[in-house]
Amino acid sequence: MIATSTGWACYLLECADGTLYCGITNDLDKRLAAHNADEGAKYTRGRTPVRLAHVETHADKSAALKREMQIKRMSRAAKELLCADAKHGKPVK
Repeated sequence: MIATSTGWACYLLECADGTLYCGITNDLDKRLAAHNADEGAKYTRGRTPVRLAHVETHADKSAALKREMQIKRMSRAAKELLCADAKHGKPVK
């Protein structure tokens, strides 16, 4: 189980085809299961399995949405750095 006790999470998935998908949720376990069952976002359907590459928790939906928009505007290289930092336990800037 991945805790989102603060309420909302902004996450990055790595799809089976190597692409990255960014989204938000208030129930990360349920959302990951939906993505992997081809019931999640239209983008991830057919690109399964997906794996969680990065997650950030936020106090409310508004903060999570703002961060999602920031991440979606990032270059792929910047997104990969986020994922690499998460993999190595480095704090998100």
